[in-house]
Amino acid sequence: MAKFQLKKAANGEFHFTLLGSDDQSLLQSEMYKTRASAENGIESVKKNAADDGRYDRKKATNGKDYYVLKAGNGQVIGQSKMFDNAGAMEAAIAAVKGGAAGATVDDQAG
Repeated sequence: MAKFQLKKAANGEFHFTLLGSDDQSLLQSEMYKTRASAENGIESVKKNAADDGRYDRKKATNGKDYYVLKAGNGQVIGQSKMFDNAGAMEAAIAAVKGGAAGATVDDQAG
């Protein structure tokens, strides 16, 4: 089962990672100034993850594939790690689509 890990960085800002059932990172957020903003980001992922149109599939300058999940207003909610091929990226997108809505939150922010 997928889960969100909510953490607090050394600078006091918050961020989250969506982990798949194998505890591999599927999506990482930007840094948020407040816990409430990070929690809103998690809710936005849950709301937007099932919509294929919210994913921008990209290729890095090193040739690796990655994706960005955007909200309805076009704002980036999170970004994936780099993948060796498009098939692995698509498998991760499928995992986000299938797991984000029901994912629990593992609050490690303290």
